Amino acid sequence: MKKLICILFFLLPLFLHAQKINVDSLVSLLETNKLTNKEQFKIYKILINEYRLVDLEKTKLYGKKGLSIAEKEKDYTSAGRICMSIGQAYGTVHGESAYYDSLLIWMQKSLDYALKANDEYIIIRANNNIGAAYLRQEKYITALDYFYKCLDVSEKTKDKEMSMLASLNIGSIYRTLYDADKAILYFEKAEGIAKERGDYDKQITALAHISLIYCMVKKDYDKAFQYANKAIELSKEHNNKYRESESKHRLGLVYRAKEDYDQAAFYANESLQLAEETNNWYSKLDSWDLLADIYYNQKKYQKSIDFSMFVWKNDSTGVGIGTSSAILLGLSNMHLGNYEKAEYFLNKYTDIMKENYNSKIQNTIADMETKYETQKKELRISDLEKERKLYIILGIAVVVALLLGLGLLYYRHRLSAQKQKIAEQHIKQLEQEKKLLEQEKELIAARSALDAEKAEREIIARDLHDGVGAMLSVVKNNMNIMKSYSVIDNKEVDYFNKALDGLDKSIVELRRVAHHIMPAVLMEKGLFAALDDFCRSIPEAEFHYTEPERRFDSEKELVLYRCAYELVNNAMKHAGATKIEVHLNVDETTAYLSVVDNGSGFDIQNAPQGMGIKNLRTRLSAFGGNIEFFSEPGGGTEANVELKI
Repeated sequence: MKKLICILFFLLPLFLHAQKINVDSLVSLLETNKLTNKEQFKIYKILINEYRLVDLEKTKLYGKKGLSIAEKEKDYTSAGRICMSIGQAYGTVHGESAYYDSLLIWMQKSLDYALKANDEYIIIRANNNIGAAYLRQEKYITALDYFYKCLDVSEKTKDKEMSMLASLNIGSIYRTLYDADKAILYFEKAEGIAKERGDYDKQITALAHISLIYCMVKKDYDKAFQYANKAIELSKEHNNKYRESESKHRLGLVYRAKEDYDQAAFYANESLQLAEETNNWYSKLDSWDLLADIYYNQKKYQKSIDFSMFVWKNDSTGVGIGTSSAILLGLSNMHLGNYEKAEYFLNKYTDIMKENYNSKIQNTIADMETKYETQKKELRISDLEKERKLYIILGIAVVVALLLGLGLLYYRHRLSAQKQKIAEQHIKQLEQEKKLLEQEKELIAARSALDAEKAEREIIARDLHDGVGAMLSVVKNNMNIMKSYSVIDNKEVDYFNKALDGLDKSIVELRRVAHHIMPAVLMEKGLFAALDDFCRSIPEAEFHYTEPERRFDSEKELVLYRCAYELVNNAMKHAGATKIEVHLNVDETTAYLSVVDNGSGFDIQNAPQGMGIKNLRTRLSAFGGNIEFFSEPGGGTEANVELKI
């Protein structure tokens, strides 16, 4: 039997090299109970590698047995690799969220063993895998901690592959958190490493991400074109149709942002064709969603519905294209008069956004709790390690001298007090971060409400002006024609003329209402022209501004316009002002708006804030702006608005 075992172990590397391992014979060999720990361990490692990608239960079974032997032999490097293999089995074979906790447990065990063995190879990969698991759970703060640890060690050991992967992951998190500058920084770092290593797939991925950030966040379309075209050229050069599909989709997004819908549709169709050739499902959905958006903007509403329905049927719950298809289906059906369908999809859009918002709140809270528990665990590990060293020192000190021992005890007391202080500081820091996150959530909710209000105002204004206004104009023209071709008594002529005069006034009033709901001049010519037009329509108001006129973000222009509108109306309605001055000054970074009136004024300390002022503060806070009032009874009012642009 011993001779047979020796022969099998001699042939084992050959079997492994030829990929023709008979796992049943290896299991039978283990059941003989005549192998040494070292011999058993070799077989368990082979079995783990064989089953890691196909059978989770057998991976766990042989992994735990191999781990038991590694622990007995105090082979922490091998123990760490076994735990990593089991964790990867959870992530590869069962990638659902239900297995994340088990994946994290095994990866954390792998990291603990690697730290004991000081095995930097495992430390790097365990940190990266743990970060990836938290990233899938949208626990971005905790994920960042592990990716930074992975990046730090990989840079020290010059592990280029893991430095590249960690940089890509960190860039993805910052892109999700809308920190464009940091996202670009890490994606460019990953792109440089990938180029150096000749990893063109990762290089193309990084370039496509950078193009998307310049397009969607920074609005720098020239740079967006530059990076997207570079990604496409590399894809073609290396015949990587999978990445070429994604890169052409990014280029289509840039043309869509520039409102060049023909070019956008051209690249979206090319991306779709490549996605179908490579069976790139996600790229296919993205291309269909982009085409649906293009057709909507081209007012081809039925085509937009057709493409959006494909996306909706395949991903109706996704926060990205799921919400996009829902809103496109709602708006397109509204334009075609399918109001029931429009209402259904707009309600679906609201439901998805609410569910996503609640999910983000829960994930953020869970993320904070995870980070807090991780920090507590790290502090505890640090405490235990320091206490172990301290006990050794104390043991030596007792032998050497009692006086030295007392001195060390005093040192320990001071050290414990310091650690307690550090722990309290960490807790305060976590509480502050939690408050900041809550404030950020409130700002996001306010921005969403303002975006929805803006869209609704545009629809109402357009329908009033183009719909009802046009119908009244047609009625007026018909009455004028009827007047010229009809014989009407003198008495009836007066009634007829009064009806025409009333119709004229209705048309003027309707256009005034539509203009103030969403002034077209604001969208076309900017804030300066819109405020000038608004003040000219009010005899009591005068508009003053400092040249040169400057355009800036349309949403912020709309916020300032609404502020001026509300403040002027308040001055006339509540203060009885006969003279109102509106001042606007815009420099490189900030817009300053002042509204000064000679009205009755009010007591700032005791006067209650109405709904209009509260809405102003909410609008401004959503964009980081503020408003201050200066007034006294009988002395008029001055309102100063400051908004970063």
